[in-house]
Amino acid sequence: MRTALFLLLLLAVAAIPGSLVPQRGVDAQALERYQIQHPTLAPILDNLGFFSVYSSPWFSSVYLLLMVSLVGCILPRTLVYYRALRARPPKAPRNLERLPESRRWETDADLDEVVAHARKVLGRGRARVDVVDTEVRAESGYLREAGNLVFHVCLVIVLVSVAAGGLLGYRGSAIVVDEGGGFSNDLTQYDEFSAGALFDTDRLPPFSLTLDDFRARFQLTGPQRGAPREFEALGRYTSRPGEPERPFDIQVNHPLNIDGTSVFIVGQGYAPVIKVTDGDGNVAFDGAVPFLPEDGTYTSTGVVKVPDAVPEQLGFQGFFLPTAISTGDDSAPISAFPGAANPNLGLFAYYGNLGLDEGDPQSVFILDKDDLTQMTDTDGAPFRINLSQGQVTDLPDGRGTVEFVGLRQFVKFQFSASPGLQVPLWATSIGVLGLILSLGIRPRRTWLRARREGTRTVVEVAGLDRVSRGDLGADIDEIVRELQDEHPVAANDGPDATSTDKSIDDQHEDARS
Repeated sequence: MRTALFLLLLLAVAAIPGSLVPQRGVDAQALERYQIQHPTLAPILDNLGFFSVYSSPWFSSVYLLLMVSLVGCILPRTLVYYRALRARPPKAPRNLERLPESRRWETDADLDEVVAHARKVLGRGRARVDVVDTEVRAESGYLREAGNLVFHVCLVIVLVSVAAGGLLGYRGSAIVVDEGGGFSNDLTQYDEFSAGALFDTDRLPPFSLTLDDFRARFQLTGPQRGAPREFEALGRYTSRPGEPERPFDIQVNHPLNIDGTSVFIVGQGYAPVIKVTDGDGNVAFDGAVPFLPEDGTYTSTGVVKVPDAVPEQLGFQGFFLPTAISTGDDSAPISAFPGAANPNLGLFAYYGNLGLDEGDPQSVFILDKDDLTQMTDTDGAPFRINLSQGQVTDLPDGRGTVEFVGLRQFVKFQFSASPGLQVPLWATSIGVLGLILSLGIRPRRTWLRARREGTRTVVEVAGLDRVSRGDLGADIDEIVRELQDEHPVAANDGPDATSTDKSIDDQHEDARS
């Protein structure tokens, strides 16, 4: 058990890096930004597996050792519990007065009557009771260890099912622009994708969806002004080609389920519609470009790549402000609210070779500037494009124009499938019930011994808690009180009578005096 607890703590510590640094397959853009910002540290962390913590060898080793330790803890305890279930309550100690709580009194009642009544009283609460001669033995709390074992078995089930779901499942994300943007569940459609070692990507469910509208509502007033209040994606989907379309309405914590794949909203932002004409006056690019939010006011950054422009390829990098306001000086405007009240597009322009023809994969959110030259004004300063919706600007040296045509929104969907997802939920629920049993039930042994001395019956009652608790004395007093109600304490015959011949209430009164 100590080993299992140590490994459980070690597993929690090993999971910490997964929350501190971006994880591969979870947020590719954040990982790329981290690698650019930390060019020296990032390769070291990558070699150590810090960007894939939960699939790293060292994390998996701790995970497997914890499972082995739990199984090694459960099996012997199960055998011990099985033997305990078959055992009978043990014989009473020779001297009951040495136990933590004991009581003694004398009564005029018949010996057999006292024993019979004691068997009934001590047998309450599902206690196991044996009567041997004039001795009553009772033991309760057998379900405590059962609850403990159930909890540990459920913990193993959770670990195994989570591992199985990771091996057999997949998860990915994709950005879809509203007003007719679509997604097909094909590997080439994902912006980020990761799958378990046993998952076959050829078995992806062949569903597709179309995003017709996205609604975002933000707090307008008060101290939480700008806080998101509602995200809702509306559209249509088909489970497989040829089937009729069905409507969907995805909200936060209300995903769409298609053939075992859950579709969640994990992000949203704006996609300015940008039109670029080249130096020959031809439209080289015309479409919505997602800009990724950087803060709570949705100040967003993005890249536009125009490989078909002539005479040279064009690239743009900049920011988008949903509600742009001026700071009153020569510095750049800022966004004051995440809603699109005054959209503004700011870009820097480049020309040259985008590097798309070399065959190396590129992120659509990063502009490779190795073979690009930045456009400048006549005075040599970087050429800045600052457009409101509907405005057009000319590029230097007759290289074309850029127009901010309109504004659309995009949604970042997460697609995830984990077989047997309900198993950890049920195992956790049952395990919690087992834990409640193990914490709430206290195993206890109680004995009563009666013997005949002269014309009276001497009764001794004692109890022993196998787990420390504070109410043993009160429970023994309650048992004694019930027995004395049926078989009263014998009257004192002389001055030599001791306090043990008094009722339990009289003994407590003497103690207070």
